[in-house]
Amino acid sequence: MSTSALVEQLARELKARGLMMATAESCTGGLIAGACTEVSGSSEWFERGFVSYSNAAKHELLGVPEALIEQHGAVSEPVARAMAAGAVAHAHAQCSVAVTGVAGPTGGSAEKPVGTVWFGWATPAGVFSEHRRFDGDRSAVRQATVQHALAGLLQRLPNT
Repeated sequence: MSTSALVEQLARELKARGLMMATAESCTGGLIAGACTEVSGSSEWFERGFVSYSNAAKHELLGVPEALIEQHGAVSEPVARAMAAGAVAHAHAQCSVAVTGVAGPTGGSAEKPVGTVWFGWATPAGVFSEHRRFDGDRSAVRQATVQHALAGLLQRLPNT
């Protein structure tokens, strides 16, 4: 499914449930928020986006504990979950998607190679997380991350 089709479906589902969403983005640098706000009328379901590229921004904007980043690294499940929860806590939204990863071509390691992305989703049903590894160049990793983030939130929306 194309990114625009995912956004359209997500918009319908959020509006039907009376929910607002926020984004907390690191490796995508605002691409998820950009895809959402590309749609006319997105203010009915999209509340705000946080681009928390640095560790300081994750802490200052989203309330991610510095100790969590130091212990697990920025690209980790605990940080993705904290980012998702922090986005909801610091916005007028009930749902969020958070992404933190290594888009490349530099920055990878043996433990966290280029293409490694941790996702966090917060909904009224709880906070969920998932790890993926995407192939390709920086652009391909970022675009795959946007699509997976949107599809993941859509899948995790509570039934009404």
